[in-house]
Amino acid sequence: MVTTPLNVLVTDRILSRFEAELTRGDDTARWTIAAHRSPERILAELPHTDVLVCSAMTPEMAAAGRNLRLVQVTGAGFDKIPLADLAPGVAVANTFHHGRPIAEHVIMVSLMLNRHVLAADAQMRAGRWLTVATDPDVAFHGVLAGRSVGVLGLGGIGQEVARLAGALGMTVQAIRRNPHGAVPADLDLAWVGGLAELPRLMSTSDIVVVTIPLSDDTRGVVDAAALAEMRPTAILVNVARGAVVDEDALFAALSAGSIAGAGIDVWWGAPTGADAPPAARRFAALDNVVLTPHHSGHARTTFELRAADIAANVRNLAEAKPLINQVRAPLA
Repeated sequence: MVTTPLNVLVTDRILSRFEAELTRGDDTARWTIAAHRSPERILAELPHTDVLVCSAMTPEMAAAGRNLRLVQVTGAGFDKIPLADLAPGVAVANTFHHGRPIAEHVIMVSLMLNRHVLAADAQMRAGRWLTVATDPDVAFHGVLAGRSVGVLGLGGIGQEVARLAGALGMTVQAIRRNPHGAVPADLDLAWVGGLAELPRLMSTSDIVVVTIPLSDDTRGVVDAAALAEMRPTAILVNVARGAVVDEDALFAALSAGSIAGAGIDVWWGAPTGADAPPAARRFAALDNVVLTPHHSGHARTTFELRAADIAANVRNLAEAKPLINQVRAPLA
């Protein structure tokens, strides 16, 4: 047990809104919420900081944080942490809790597209009442029960998608890096394959859900050839990273109607302030796409649970206990 409280610097803007959850009942640390401070002021604080709570840091921050003991990432991804620039004694940990909210988003978008909600909403806003009872040209909507969902990536998010889809009576099939790896006992999967079986997944799924991490192997893996395997009644939902899917190929497939629709929560290119990236404006011209600003995991519970993880890790560090979700141990 340390006698001097740890100095904790929080630069993440979202987690800063959960200061009460971070600091509740904690006498092991002095918390400084610095999300809106200038980069220069943050650099000045870092030499006196034991724990940095952040979503990203620069090499300059790593150099300034020569006395850091822990970099606590506020989400799952730590690709924006310059690991090679950190001092040897710095541990790095991350946190999750976004799987269930993202899975619920997948189901919501799938229902919206299958039930033609976008068209019905637009018609109602225009003062039109079009149903199968009033217009024989109105299509019947579908249900998810009895349909097949193909999950590309069976990590935490993919597993939550599989659970919810199975609970709705859907047949679940999946692709993962290691098709022979253990599968949680509560998942009922029709089959699990490797990336080589992507054509099979695409051609036999009514809904394809992309949850696989972006890497050199997965960049653009959902390309024109993969999309051409899909049924014309099928939809694609991407909650992974934009670059896993070929942007031009998806736009062409949706424009031509060779697939029925898409739910896009992740994008190609970064937004500029409050302005959506150009890709979002491009897809907004289509009426068979649900567009969201990478917010599928942004449930309040996600950040409450992340704040609890972060607070626990600060206590663990102070008390010399093992860290939760450590992804880099201090080097000897």
